[in-house]
Amino acid sequence: MKKIILAVIFLLYGAAAAQAARYISLAPSTTEILFALGLEEEVVGVSNQCNYPPAVKNKTRIGNFSSPNAETITSLNPDHIFATGLEQAPAISQLRQLNFNVYVADPVNLEGLFKTIRDIGGITHREKEATLLIAEMEIRVQAVIAKTKLIPVEKRQRVFLEIWHEPLMTAAKGSFVDELISLAGGINIAHELIRPYCNFSSEKVISLNPQCIILTYMDKEPPLKLVKQRFGWDKIDAVRNGRVFNDINPDILLRPGPRITQGLEEIYKRLYPGEK
Repeated sequence: MKKIILAVIFLLYGAAAAQAARYISLAPSTTEILFALGLEEEVVGVSNQCNYPPAVKNKTRIGNFSSPNAETITSLNPDHIFATGLEQAPAISQLRQLNFNVYVADPVNLEGLFKTIRDIGGITHREKEATLLIAEMEIRVQAVIAKTKLIPVEKRQRVFLEIWHEPLMTAAKGSFVDELISLAGGINIAHELIRPYCNFSSEKVISLNPQCIILTYMDKEPPLKLVKQRFGWDKIDAVRNGRVFNDINPDILLRPGPRITQGLEEIYKRLYPGEK
């Protein structure tokens, strides 16, 4: 009888252990982290804005980034939900009231992103994978720093990164983009602004005269033509020298996920195209 009881316990334990965890991601950034940690099978739902990696297209959609559907989420019976702050705050509050476990990832720099990856690795029991992912990212960051650390301040490229044009928006101190520009050997002309993401005047761009302009959106017009037609912008060094770019995937610049190191590398390539 004792052997039978032990066998039953073993079977029940094995069945419970075999049942995979169920995760929902409300943000593209946390979706990318979960997949990078090898949790593709465990992710059962994602937001409509989650578009990477390609395998994410097979996942159940739980609604828009800012307004996820609580009923759909409930039907998926997640063990944990991963979200981000600010715009998702009301949804997070609602989900917590429904007794869901919600982790909020809101890093503002690389150090914060590495902590987020470690946290998610701990929650999902993928600590080893998280450690390896962070190590890989740090290697790529250090490779860029090794190239830029010897560039004198007076030779560093002045950069304006344009998130949108109507109204003109950019990224300043306290943002991921500002840190990436600095690590890539550039000087963000909007660095001193108070808010991480804010409006910026066209006149200010002209007066600060960036040597490189990066647009984080596509347009029907070529990037150089797009900005050259603006009043006074034809006098800006970046415009005069044809150094206006919109060929970097905005997701790797603005999304705090594993591909942010690729964004860093791409900025470096635009700032110093003659360097290896």
